[in-house]
Amino acid sequence: MVAAYDASMSLPVPPDHLPFTGHPDADALLARDPLALLIGFALDQQVTVQKAFAGPFELRGRIGGLDAAMIATMDPEALDAAFRTPPALHRFPGNMAKRVRDLCAAIADGYGGDASRVWTEAADARDLHARLIALPGIGEMKAGTIVALLGNRYGIRPAGWDEVRPKHPTLGDVDSPEALAEYQAGKRARKAELRAQGKA
Repeated sequence: MVAAYDASMSLPVPPDHLPFTGHPDADALLARDPLALLIGFALDQQVTVQKAFAGPFELRGRIGGLDAAMIATMDPEALDAAFRTPPALHRFPGNMAKRVRDLCAAIADGYGGDASRVWTEAADARDLHARLIALPGIGEMKAGTIVALLGNRYGIRPAGWDEVRPKHPTLGDVDSPEALAEYQAGKRARKAELRAQGKA
């Protein structure tokens, strides 16, 4: 679903939520806080989409906010404890605490703590993709998904967007709980197919 536009401002109107967690407050945070969105993508590995993207909301509650500079300079043991406190924020809480710290340090140092500058200051879609890949925890596939999501849900489509966005289904195409379920079912089917072929 392409984001709606406010004709009076000629600017894209962001979604009020991203339906990734099943938790209204967590979904709303993902939509309005660019850092939360990037942290969710960093956590999206070897856990369910729901678990990964609920992480930013849970982390905010445990440490008192989501601020790139604060997290980057936080005592490592305190951040590690925030990830490990039951229920742990991830299957690998220690590794992910470090990954999120590194991501936040990159945002604090490279973008003045404003995660939205990753895309608002990109020269074009290829530059955006390169900026995303340069962030800790955001590889090639995640970068493509974020490019797709920004275009589909926020109307942010820098020059060359259509050439850079993935041509296969991604979370960037998910605009409802039903679409998420369909996406996850397709992903499971693809993995099963690869296993059957001895490729996974």
